[in-house]
Amino acid sequence: MNASSPRIALVTGATRGIGLETVRQLAQAGVHTLLAGRDRERAAAAARELQAQGLPVEPIALDVTDEDSIAAAAAEVEARHGRLDILVNNAGIVIDDAARGVSGQSPATWRDTFQTNVFGLIAVTQAFLPLLHRSRSARIVNVSSALGSVTLHSDPSSFIYDFKIPAYNVSKSAVNAWTVQLAWELKDSSIKVNTIHPGYVRTEMNHVDGEQRGELEVADGARTSVRLALIDEDGPNGGFFYLDESLPW
Repeated sequence: MNASSPRIALVTGATRGIGLETVRQLAQAGVHTLLAGRDRERAAAAARELQAQGLPVEPIALDVTDEDSIAAAAAEVEARHGRLDILVNNAGIVIDDAARGVSGQSPATWRDTFQTNVFGLIAVTQAFLPLLHRSRSARIVNVSSALGSVTLHSDPSSFIYDFKIPAYNVSKSAVNAWTVQLAWELKDSSIKVNTIHPGYVRTEMNHVDGEQRGELEVADGARTSVRLALIDEDGPNGGFFYLDESLPW
């Protein structure tokens, strides 16, 4: 990569919501951004809308639960660009049944949640690490949630104390733990990896029983991912953040 070439970013789960807005903001910052989605046509349609605004965006098919799809996407990025500078692991699901409480969630709910939110995130990271190592200063941003904080869940005075969405929450705790482990492995490299809380955002994920329960606009929800994706050499490694605030594990 020469000094004048644009950075290359890839954002998973990017056909809508926070992922799509993260693509927009990275592209507005001059980053050539790959908009990844499970369905290639949906990704292409979303990319066309941003391209029409003059933004450097291109689509790519990537299903984080499908090993063949992940491998094909990594090969496609290598063939097109030869490296990756920024990976934003944004894809995630919440499928808990609120009526079943903490102990009543089915094993299938736990398996499916972890397949996307944890195992898919790890598989994508593993597949793209060789390309990230080719960057002069790569960044990995794992989109977690304050709901993954064991400290906050254990504190009756915490704002999340009563938000028990067990499979989702524990999957985000696992994402945080994976981030710490990976940051240790990468501490002597030029790659920095952090995990973030986007805030309580007005997205489809927070649209429950016909009621929109988010508090922040989508543009605000993408800000922390973008900030950590663009940190310089003095930026953090192995942290958990919301905007400029460091969160407890």
